[in-house]
Amino acid sequence: MTVKSTPLNAVTAHKQYSEMADTPNVHTTQVQRQQVQDAYPSRLTTPPEKTWLPRQDAVVKGRQLSGPLSQAQLDEFERKGFLFIPNLIEGAELEGLRQEMKALMSNDKYLNQDFSVTEPESQEIRSLFAVHFLSERLGKLASDERVAGAARQIIGDDPYVHQSRINYKPGFAGKGFNWHSDFETWHAEDGMPAMHAVSASLILTDNHEFNGPLMLIPGSHKKFVPCVGETPEDNHKSSLKAQEVGVPSPEALTELVAEHGIEAPKGKAGGLLLFDCNTLHASNANLSPDPRSNVFFVFNRQDNRCQAPYAAAKQRPDFLAHSPDQQAQQYR
Repeated sequence: MTVKSTPLNAVTAHKQYSEMADTPNVHTTQVQRQQVQDAYPSRLTTPPEKTWLPRQDAVVKGRQLSGPLSQAQLDEFERKGFLFIPNLIEGAELEGLRQEMKALMSNDKYLNQDFSVTEPESQEIRSLFAVHFLSERLGKLASDERVAGAARQIIGDDPYVHQSRINYKPGFAGKGFNWHSDFETWHAEDGMPAMHAVSASLILTDNHEFNGPLMLIPGSHKKFVPCVGETPEDNHKSSLKAQEVGVPSPEALTELVAEHGIEAPKGKAGGLLLFDCNTLHASNANLSPDPRSNVFFVFNRQDNRCQAPYAAAKQRPDFLAHSPDQQAQQYR
């Protein structure tokens, strides 16, 4: 699903590979990469010599493009690696999205699908993926200029939806999630070449300090932290419930937090959190009676579409890493 400032029906996905081979040969690409040093090596067998590596890609790439974000907001995103916009959606529009979320999460036909993830100790759906394909309302939200236009200004080109999902953390039962960089996973396991992606999380319930809000390390997006531990086969089947591979070391996290601190943007339902693909983030368990939920879109550039994984034997399923020209039919 490509999101442009022109009408959606006028979009033609660019071909990165030849018409004879629309996707790269995984083995050939991995052999070629052995001859070219990876700028963001991870999933190492031994601890790296350096705790972190400098980012090689610009953070804000589309300042000259029109969109909903001001230059001051782009400055904040550049500096911190994230930006919280309160009260982006309100009233009947917000209530409609909340009802859509409830309908999707309570739909029994999604319960045992590959694109749904349950809580580690229950059968309650924790995350539902490909929601911009499952829901016409959420598909429209993914192309809304307030959301996709902001992504365009940050990544510097018309975005497509690399991943979408609903996250739900029920009261008292919602588990936390370990510190990680999304880009580290997308690079290692999906084959995303560079840091040209941004996440947009619209909170659908009030986020406060007790219901497990997202925590981020401001400034961490400018440092890539290599992780130790090779990628197990079909790692996504366990990592979506509890991530253990691709997690920075305690020493690296201690150093980064000492330098940058931790922030947890909080606010009323309807706020939008934008954060860079390489910003380190985590969340605590929900120890309150109040559920926490959001609808989440990852926007990527077409020239940064995924290729062969950098540190895995094969790519993860496409509900975790859509291509620019993927269609909705297979999810309906």
